[in-house]
Amino acid sequence: MKYPLKKAAVLSGTLVCASLFFLLAISQNNFSKKSYTAAARFNVNENNNTGAAETLYTELNLETAGLKKDIFDSAVKGMHKLSDNGSVKRDDIITIIDFSQPSTQKRLYVADLKNKKILFNTFVAHGKNSGTLWAKSFSNQNSSLKSSPGFYSTAETYFGGHGYSLRLDGLEKNINDNARSRAIVMHGAPYAGKIAVQALGRLGKSWGCPAVPAELTTPIINAIKDGSCLFIYTPESNYQQHSTVLNS
Repeated sequence: MKYPLKKAAVLSGTLVCASLFFLLAISQNNFSKKSYTAAARFNVNENNNTGAAETLYTELNLETAGLKKDIFDSAVKGMHKLSDNGSVKRDDIITIIDFSQPSTQKRLYVADLKNKKILFNTFVAHGKNSGTLWAKSFSNQNSSLKSSPGFYSTAETYFGGHGYSLRLDGLEKNINDNARSRAIVMHGAPYAGKIAVQALGRLGKSWGCPAVPAELTTPIINAIKDGSCLFIYTPESNYQQHSTVLNS
């Protein structure tokens, strides 16, 4: 009776080892796939000549819409980094505000990356003390009445003094991380549309909020709310040198 028991024990041990080896192989394979996917994604975005990022830029027809490819690449690359560390929940939608363009141009872009289409391309206002036609001066300080550049995560909606609005959480330390305490939100405004451009030769100005045309407020907010990435671009050297996302 001892020999069969010993044989059974050896067989059982062999099966356990085989099972552990199989599970380990699956785990390593999944890790490798995940690592490869992340690496491939970043390599594509860092390559300005080939890969999926260039294809996506072309398919979205962003050049015709006025957004430069290097700005789009920086926005998507930053979104992926923030998605990987959990700072943004959604990577299907990205919003880009291009402050290298004057307020007379439609410099806000909301892109559906999954379905490869631009949902919105419209006007957006900048802060009162950031400049007149161009946004050139920025601040993270309370009462500065200036815009703050960089990466944000869209948060919850609410009804306030400007009606339906969207709270924003700044994700870059010392650049825009005071956004919530400053009440920097997306909202609609009559000074942020075509009529203002026709009357003033520019948009009106906010107190630092990215204000959009009143008639587009609800559909834009509903498209981007709840954890998508919003990137406010500026070529201004201080931001470019100190961005905690672009330079990480």
